[in-house]
Parts: sequence; structure tokens; C-alpha cells
Amino acid sequence: MAKLNPNYDKLIAGYLFPEIKKRVQMFMESNPERKVHKLGIGDTTEPIPPTIIKGLRNGVEKLGSRDTYTGYGDELGDKRLRESISEFYWERRINIDIDEIFVSDGAKPDIGNIQSIFSIDSIIAVQDPTYPVYVDTNVITGRTGNYNQEKNGYEGIIYMQCNEENGFFSPPPKNHADIIYLCSPNNPTGNVATYAQLAEFINYALKHKSVIIFDAAYSEFIRDQNLPHSIYEIENAKKCAIEIHSFSKIAGFTGVRLGWTIVPKDLVLEDGIPGKANSLWKRRQTTFFNGASNIAQEGGISALTPEGRKKCKILADYYLENAKLIKHVLEAKGLKVYGGVNAPYLWVKGPKGIKSWDFFEKLLNECSVVVTPGVGFGPSGEGYVRFSAFGHREDIIEAVKSIQENLNV
Repeated sequence: MAKLNPNYDKLIAGYLFPEIKKRVQMFMESNPERKVHKLGIGDTTEPIPPTIIKGLRNGVEKLGSRDTYTGYGDELGDKRLRESISEFYWERRINIDIDEIFVSDGAKPDIGNIQSIFSIDSIIAVQDPTYPVYVDTNVITGRTGNYNQEKNGYEGIIYMQCNEENGFFSPPPKNHADIIYLCSPNNPTGNVATYAQLAEFINYALKHKSVIIFDAAYSEFIRDQNLPHSIYEIENAKKCAIEIHSFSKIAGFTGVRLGWTIVPKDLVLEDGIPGKANSLWKRRQTTFFNGASNIAQEGGISALTPEGRKKCKILADYYLENAKLIKHVLEAKGLKVYGGVNAPYLWVKGPKGIKSWDFFEKLLNECSVVVTPGVGFGPSGEGYVRFSAFGHREDIIEAVKSIQENLNV
């Protein structure tokens, strides 16, 4: 008899967004005259810049002619795109060979798929709070125990608490971890790691023969040049870190789907053979994946041209201006607000010790504003909510006006 994977039954995080949807729907049915302002979802809203649209159209046009038609491409990604990504890193004096670059259909799939090159008994450490996909994919794979209601977390996972005391970036775990997930700028807190903080994790990983999986999807929102955009800006990082990146937020490609993963040839695992991890990921991709869309990759090439980079920066600046508007109003209300400066997310502490879901309800009922309860991102998220700065400017202005006029703190 065929059996189902029992690890799916351990999952509880899928409850978060359906529950938000249910509560918002109930509110709308009870208050049909009120407009709901959705500041909870991290999805882009503004049009893709024309120069990148031109690249996407070029990709479509190529498929319409026998002379330029392409079928299956290189599973690792179009060589031109990988060369552009290599140049993208070289701007920060990071030398990445194109054979270390693997183009994909987005960062999220790679975050889950990369686990296949690691042993099933690997010990996982995650920032807490954290983007749920790091945890959920390891639960499904079978690397964790059951969910512990008292601890609000899974048995077998090391939760590295990120809180006000440590500036929302924890030090490395005291115990041994095999795989460590880091995200900077962080989703949901909006915090950006410093050079010194990343160096501490690099030293830990080298000492413990661990691997860091570094999610850099929001790095193009960093405006402070004293902060690292890539983990490879830290000495020896290529010996112990895999970096995952995305076009989703920097070019508005959330629906287009395009990203990349860097697996350095210098990365050494327990077998001590440099290049083995790179070859395993290459084998995984060529076995399970036929490469990213030809059309999407043409858009990615355009996004990394000087003109494309300029337009992407303007797009990111638009969302950062949204974040500035939200932050100003919330702080004027006396709330503690973190992030929203070098990241499109704001991490907001509820007033008077209120819990995440209660703060969610308060914002919904008093202001018609939808956010994401922080507890959905992990145990340390309790008492906070995440605001997203992705949205049309006019909608953001309406939302902050409602908060300004109606929120009773």
C-alpha cells in the first residue's frame, strides 16, 4: 500500500495566512462600507520598468522565428545571464565564477530544493522570527520532531532568538548546527546584518563545519553602504556559505519567477572535497529541473544592464518611500518600529504588551488595516506585527491616514 509523507501533518504554519484571510473576510462582510487596506503581504504592485519589459518582449519574439527559436536551454541558466550575475557581484569585488551560478525560477523553490544535497539528519538552526519556508521545508523533509505548543516551535530545530536586546540579529547558536539559515535584510524584521555579525557566523561555520544558507533576496533595498549586500563580502565565506538571490523584489518579478543560487566550488562539507557540493547541486538541477523560462531570463539580462539596474533602484526606492511614510505615522503614534529603512518590511511592537493576533484585530477593527501577526514567523515574533511597504502610493497614504486618525494606542 502506498503511504503518504506523515511529515506534512506536522505543519502548522500554513494556518497563518488562511486565518488572516478568514478574519479579513468576516470583517468585510460585517463592514461592507469600509475599505480594507492590505499592508500584510510582501508582493510587488508596481509595473516592471519598460527597459526590462523590452527584454521580456525580446524573449517572446525570439520564440516566434525559426532563426531565433530556442527550446531547452542550459539547465544552469543562460550563459549571458550568469555572466551578468557574475559582473553584478564583481561590483562589490566578489569573484564568482559562472559555474558557481545556478539560475532558477525563484529563491523560494531553491530554499526548499537545496536541502536535497544535505544529509537527512542535519541539525537546523533558524533565526527567530524567520521566513516560514526555512522551517516548513525542513519539517516536510523529516528533519524535525513535532510542533511543541508550549514552546511555539518544532522539536529538533535550534531557534536563534532575534529580539530588541540583540538588535534583531542573534549571535551564532551555542550548540552545534549543521545548516544555518540567515536572511539579510531580514523578513520579517527588516533588520540588516553588519559585517561583524556575519563574520561571527562565518567563524562559527568554519569551526563546526557547518553551512550557512544566506537569503539575500532583499539586498538591493540596502541604502547604507556600510552594510554588506552579500555574505561573500566576508572573508572565507565561500568556504562555508551558499547564497540565494531573486529578481522578484528588485525587478518586480514575483509573478515572472526568476532567481539564482551561488554554490561556491570552495565550499567544503564533511567529506572535505572542495567542489563536491557544487557538483551535487548541479546534478540535482540537471535531474529535476530543465532551466528557468527563456523569456524570464531575457528579462533578467535586461534587469542587470546599467539602465535596468538604474530602473530597479528607482522601483526599490518607491517601496522604501512607502516604508518611510508608514514608519513616520506609526512612530508618531508612540509605537516602537524597527526596519523600514534598508528593507521593505517594518517590524512593529504592539502597545502595552498586546499579543500579535490582538494587535492584528485592533488594526483591522479600528483602522481597516491588514498586517501579518508576528507570531506566525516564530516564537520570538509574539507581540509584534509585520507591515509590508509593497503597495500603490495612494493606497499607502490612505492606510496611514486611517492609522493616524483612528488607532487608539
